[in-house]
Amino acid sequence: MIIFACFYLERIESKSEMKKYNFNAGPAILPRQVIESSSAAVKDLNNSGLSLIEISHRSSDFQAILDEAVALTRELLNVPENYSVLFCHGGASLQFCMIPYNLTRKENPPAYLETGVWAKKAIKEARLFSEVEVVASSADDNFNHIPTGYSVPENASYFHVTSNNTIYGTQMHTTPETTVPLVVDMSSDIFSRPVDLSKHALIYAGTQKNLGTAGVTMVIIKNDILGNVDREIPSMLNYQTHIDNGSMFNTPSVFAIYTALQTLKWLKSLGGLEAVQKQNEDKAKILYDEIDTNPLFSGTAKEEDRSLMNITFVMEDKELEQKFLEEANSNNFIGIKGHRLVGGFRASIYNAMPKESIEALVSLMQEFANKNN
Repeated sequence: MIIFACFYLERIESKSEMKKYNFNAGPAILPRQVIESSSAAVKDLNNSGLSLIEISHRSSDFQAILDEAVALTRELLNVPENYSVLFCHGGASLQFCMIPYNLTRKENPPAYLETGVWAKKAIKEARLFSEVEVVASSADDNFNHIPTGYSVPENASYFHVTSNNTIYGTQMHTTPETTVPLVVDMSSDIFSRPVDLSKHALIYAGTQKNLGTAGVTMVIIKNDILGNVDREIPSMLNYQTHIDNGSMFNTPSVFAIYTALQTLKWLKSLGGLEAVQKQNEDKAKILYDEIDTNPLFSGTAKEEDRSLMNITFVMEDKELEQKFLEEANSNNFIGIKGHRLVGGFRASIYNAMPKESIEALVSLMQEFANKNN
């Protein structure tokens, strides 16, 4: 009986240690050291005898965490002095209404670029405040590219774009040129590459893809774009409230901010965002090269707009897709089923995705092609 129990426990332990390849779109893969340091802090923060998730947000311990997270954000993104770094609640989805609430003037309708589901959601919220000028859309092609050749009205309150589209696998590789304040949803590619913030008035991102766990949203905002609307803004929806209170108008997401800090430290240890961008380009190339040469697979996004974060692809023979998905699942590839609006497959390869996991996926694709071509 004892021998059987030991064998059973050994089987469980062995199964739990099997390598899993996490390609989930979000919440997504985290660096192992971030998981370990955050887990340790939940048990005991800095040998204080208290858990991270039970300390006061008004304590000196948490203020130090928040201050360091802001300082590292400024360092990694080279944030100018006249910008504020905020940690807000509500996810990127709340920003869809906070932005027009704070920035839209009815006589100057904002402009939006429609590149996918999240852009459409942002446009829907903005229309609660005024007319919206949709300057271009790739909807007719199922959002498989980033539109070009559009013009932004010079009197627009702001111009909103989504830099990376997780569902459709497209990404903006250059910053739009505009004379009005540029607002960018960077939820799925923030900290994946350097950003010239002087060209942006506001960027925002949910943290659950490249910056940590779900539960907090980073907003970086140029201070002088505020205070130009005549509507009353509820306190929680007013950016100035959060600037004046250092992201602590109400209780912040303590654990999510701590995890973001650990991720920022990890990014710095890699050599900063220039080094991170190079790694991301190299990783994406491995998988795109296989998609382009493997006779069973093809990419869905236009080549010039392919995302470095979310790689979407389908199979030429649709009848094989379920078979490949089952084989992937049985080999511990997690989260590669494509979104229902695109179908096929999606490999989300954020900053924390190791090259070895991508190489393993490529090997699986090659083996599948050899057996089924």
